[in-house]
Amino acid sequence: MTNRQVPWATSQLQLRRRSRYGTATQLAIRLAIMALLLALIIGFHWIERDSLKDTHDGSISLADIIYFTMISATTTGYGDIVPITEQARLFDALVVTPIRIFFLLILAGTAYSFFIKRLWDKYLMRRLQAGLTGHIIVAGFGSSGSEAVAELVARGSEPSSLVVIDCDEEALTHAHDYGCMVLQGDATRDATLQAVHVERARALLVTAGRDDTSILVCLTARHLAPDLRITVSVRASDNELPARAAGATTVINPVSFAGLLMAGSAAGSGVADYLADLASAKGRVQLRERTVEANEVGRQLAEIDTGVGLRIIRDGQAISFEDPGACTLQGGDRIIELFGEGAPGDHARTAAGASRGSALPV
Repeated sequence: MTNRQVPWATSQLQLRRRSRYGTATQLAIRLAIMALLLALIIGFHWIERDSLKDTHDGSISLADIIYFTMISATTTGYGDIVPITEQARLFDALVVTPIRIFFLLILAGTAYSFFIKRLWDKYLMRRLQAGLTGHIIVAGFGSSGSEAVAELVARGSEPSSLVVIDCDEEALTHAHDYGCMVLQGDATRDATLQAVHVERARALLVTAGRDDTSILVCLTARHLAPDLRITVSVRASDNELPARAAGATTVINPVSFAGLLMAGSAAGSGVADYLADLASAKGRVQLRERTVEANEVGRQLAEIDTGVGLRIIRDGQAISFEDPGACTLQGGDRIIELFGEGAPGDHARTAAGASRGSALPV
């Protein structure tokens, strides 16, 4: 296993907690603070009403006090009621003015938080949804999901073509640092997968952290997108069959694979290191699956120029390079090939051994 750092691993950590108050409660608190501040100003002006002058009729009533307070707090100021004493003017300068600024911040923040931001988010959501096609969806951004995204980016996938779904806000923050599109929601629900247009996706990677949840995500996605390529990660070997029954194209058991690596390393670390090298885009040798090119149709698997052909996937069946079916490539075949950095073609075949006695180079 490689010790690869993700972009957020070295960033400053920040302890955060979701607010205990809902949207309505937060709005009510802001309105209550404004009401209390207005009551404070009205109370002071009423007590010191002799310090005010009404240029209209010369008398100050409670209605005049409320009117003057609201006009002052909103920075309108018509000049029909004015403070005439030093005490009243200092109160307006040192108390009312800061409160007035605070009002503006509360009003602007409330408008942004509860109205403008929501409208803007909906607009961006519609724009992003309109352009979603051929993307890869990652359901779950835990250890496996973050490693998968990091590897996809290392292999050349544009971060903007990756969509991460998770219920945890912190996980989505990490995914956003990659440049991925993110959606906070439950991937087991139809509405969540429909929001990211699962039917137009290129692939779905499910790493929900729990086998039952992962299988349910797979089942939900399969009925929405019958032809979608779905990869599911499960931890228990007896859940591999239910995952395939739910519609998974590929089922990966990281625990079982880790056991195979550990057993292989009993005689030395070479096998485990080599397999990790193969799986990573940063390895010196890599495995790659691709579609047969038009100019390769009719040729033998051993004659491809891009690397060492190991296997053909034809109509869902695997054909080894030693099988007779590998002699002639057909349109629609998918090739699993081995290639090295700066060593395609003949150089890679030389590394594999001229006799082809082994599927992997030494």
